[in-house]
Amino acid sequence: MGEIARLFPFGAGQSESAPVDADPALAEAVRIAEALIFAAPEPLAEQEIEKRLPRGVAVASVLDRLRADYASRGVNLVRVGGRWMFRTATDLAWLLAGGEGEQKKLSRAALETLAIVAYHQPVTRAEIEDIRGVAISKGTLDVLLETGWVRLRGRRRTPGRPITYGTTQNFLIHFGLDAITDLPGLEELKGAGLFEGAVPSGFSIPQPSDAEALGADEDPLEGEPGSYVDEAQPAADDETECA
Repeated sequence: MGEIARLFPFGAGQSESAPVDADPALAEAVRIAEALIFAAPEPLAEQEIEKRLPRGVAVASVLDRLRADYASRGVNLVRVGGRWMFRTATDLAWLLAGGEGEQKKLSRAALETLAIVAYHQPVTRAEIEDIRGVAISKGTLDVLLETGWVRLRGRRRTPGRPITYGTTQNFLIHFGLDAITDLPGLEELKGAGLFEGAVPSGFSIPQPSDAEALGADEDPLEGEPGSYVDEAQPAADDETECA
């Protein structure tokens, strides 16, 4: 038995070329971070991961190493909304398409409204209608609130005190954005063919912000009913949500 051990000094399943981690503390920290993120019911904040790591190990190095380890696998480590989670590799997403529980498709009206909220938040119903050029139905905002991608922020300090809308953490997670500023800019949108013809002179894409704090022109909802049904409802437009 000793002769066999001398001839084959490596453990079962280990080859002579198997890499040996030069930093055992880092390797252990990577394993801990992997377990924490895997078990977390929602994306995990960097600070929460750092609390559980061995003292003296940089969380940034741990996450960079873990992300590299998963880069070519069926699931990847990604940062969304400033938090970390495992997500199916982009090129394999088609395998999960069409299953039960698939997100309901949004109508054109809802998609346009969602884009306006994302780029122009905090924004009111009247401002959405002014940008879009058509009245929006109650159902359009209902659907966006139900998805959890849009939230009620506060009330604008203008006559009628209209409700303001903004996006949520779930919006960032669903669309794979680390921050709202990762939304594509004008040049990216043009490159994707989303603009037909010449862009009007002076046209620009606003710099989006989803800051939690209310703006100087916003008041808190103050425990009011969590729905925009308090606002005057225009007639429904001719675009409806589809399943």
